[in-house]
Amino acid sequence: MTTRGTKYWSGGAIPLIAPELLGDIIATAADIAVVVSVQGSVLSVLVNPNHRSFGRLEHWVGRDLREFLTRESIPKVDRQLDVFAEGEQSSRAVELNHLDSGSAWEFPVRYTFHRIGPDDAVLMLGRDLRPIAEMQQQLVKAQLALERDYEAHKEYDTRYRVLMEASREAMVFVNMNSGRVVDLNGPAAVLLGGARGDMVGTAFAQEFEGRRRNEFLESLKSNAMIDGGVQVELQARRSKRKVLVNPTIFRAAGERILLCRIDPAEEAEMVADELTENLSGLYQEGIDAILFTDREGTIRAANESFLNLADAAHVTAVKGKNFGDYLARGSVDLKVLLDNTARAGHMRLYATRIQGEFGGLTPVELSATYLNDRAHPAFVFVIRDASRMEAIRKPGATVSGDAVKSVMELVGSATLKDIVAETTDVVEKMCIETAIELTRNNRVAAAEMLGLSRQSLYVKLRKFGMLGRETED
Repeated sequence: MTTRGTKYWSGGAIPLIAPELLGDIIATAADIAVVVSVQGSVLSVLVNPNHRSFGRLEHWVGRDLREFLTRESIPKVDRQLDVFAEGEQSSRAVELNHLDSGSAWEFPVRYTFHRIGPDDAVLMLGRDLRPIAEMQQQLVKAQLALERDYEAHKEYDTRYRVLMEASREAMVFVNMNSGRVVDLNGPAAVLLGGARGDMVGTAFAQEFEGRRRNEFLESLKSNAMIDGGVQVELQARRSKRKVLVNPTIFRAAGERILLCRIDPAEEAEMVADELTENLSGLYQEGIDAILFTDREGTIRAANESFLNLADAAHVTAVKGKNFGDYLARGSVDLKVLLDNTARAGHMRLYATRIQGEFGGLTPVELSATYLNDRAHPAFVFVIRDASRMEAIRKPGATVSGDAVKSVMELVGSATLKDIVAETTDVVEKMCIETAIELTRNNRVAAAEMLGLSRQSLYVKLRKFGMLGRETED
């Protein structure tokens, strides 16, 4: 077959096609049609007249098709031609990249291979893949643009969060359409007397006494529209404090948002009195260490005396850390302190050791108080250095008279090995009794304090006849 269609197609129910029409049909049905021998020599090339981007390809005729293919496409053509050389038929489409050194252009084409005529000529019908490749490139660019936008949005969101939490001003964002709180920072939550997580999504008007939502929002909107803004004096429903709300209106993503800056009213501001000043001086200059933690034991504030105990250079070195990191028995001491203080409201004279930043241990006695009458409950620890008391204290624990007498009676009637075993039992029983007393009969905490498993502790309680007695207590 040539470009002029000098051979006929025939077979089955397909009607005979005039040779002068065959070339036009093939050229119109495909973007490009190439007739090659099984050796790969180009016999004819037809280009769709409506697809002129290929240019003129008559110089391909008589030359090897491999000269106009990229390196990775040559093995694909060889495999297809080998199939036809063996007398078989292949219906699988193959994507080839053409490269014309004379024109310095490259384009991808998807070809289907068809045997024609008895001379083993092969017709390659091709579909230009450049529109698909361009669409894929556009999709890739769009995906990269979306990822860049997402990263930029994530960065802006992080900046916003950091700014909200670092700002000392109380700020609340309110949606004008719904009248509900979109977001607020910590100082605003404290000033209004609630927890931040509980207030997000609630109606902003309900946070103030005697305010209806529609009238309240219209009032804030009107004040926000005035040049310079006008503050609105309100009374917070939860904290009962009088506050000044300064609204600013703006539009974001089609939604109207109110930014409300909240300040304590002048008549409601707390004036430092003599007691407040004295307490502040005690905290800053007192000999005893004073520590504030949250419910999990995370340190929120500490005075200079505690920094001395912990060998810390600055309060930032301890703030945010867990108090258990500075206790000799770690989480065991902390759990005993927090559980008992939360249950009873306070705890007195708990003896333990404070471990400094460089590993030093300092004997201390501490008392704890649970403050549950605030928006953010906290634990307060007052810690006193007990090093001097430890030095003058007699070594060893006090042993009961009955225990000492029972050991002394063994002398002369039992071997030293038996006496040591009896003494070990006495000391072991004393340690278990002390741990049970310190943990208020909390068996799990007592086992952790003694370094025993819970099962081992129950075995020893049963051994010394303490299991039934402690259960009754």
